[in-house]
Amino acid sequence: MKKIKILFADDHSVVRSGLRALFQSSPEFDIVGEAGDGEEAIRLWEKHTPDIVLLDITMPKVNGIEATRRIKEKNPDAKVLILTIHEEEQYIFEIIQAGANGYVLKSAEKREIFAAVKAVAGGERFFSSSVSKLIIDGFIRRAEDEIVEPRKTTLALTARETEILRYIALGLSSPEIAKKLFLSVNTVNTHRNNIMQKLGIHDIAGLVRYALQNSLVEMKA
Repeated sequence: MKKIKILFADDHSVVRSGLRALFQSSPEFDIVGEAGDGEEAIRLWEKHTPDIVLLDITMPKVNGIEATRRIKEKNPDAKVLILTIHEEEQYIFEIIQAGANGYVLKSAEKREIFAAVKAVAGGERFFSSSVSKLIIDGFIRRAEDEIVEPRKTTLALTARETEILRYIALGLSSPEIAKKLFLSVNTVNTHRNNIMQKLGIHDIAGLVRYALQNSLVEMKA
């Protein structure tokens, strides 16, 4: 029986130890690499070409959303499964847009995680039942909204993203923003990447111009 070659990435060593023990408990899987951040995950993926890579979303250096996007840009056929605690609709839609093949919560049972890995490695999509419900509910809600008002030509930022963009435009660093909003630096960086993706702007100067043009901050005299 051919084993499924697995690479997983999580910035918590305890979680990595748990995943290692989980997959080593079955002869169906072969762990070819472990990463502590998204940047290392991309490097190990290129080196080992696993059948599937499991990524958390909030990781240092490169988050799971951006890591998924970069891996898919290099090889659209690469299989990516998100394994995370995050169950927010915004994360789910963004990771799907990035190209992930599945989304499973860390709270899932062993058999569900195994089923997800096998399905995605085999070319199928797999989403936890609660995640599937959020996707369907979100699709229905957005479809209903479009009936009421025409589709907007620009991607809307969430209230949190708008707030973080305003602070970025005011010159605050990620640690400073995190302190003000009582968030982790990783969470702020994830929002920063999401803002850049939505706006198609990939530098701070561009974000500042956008904020000024859209009256998110006032022009200094």
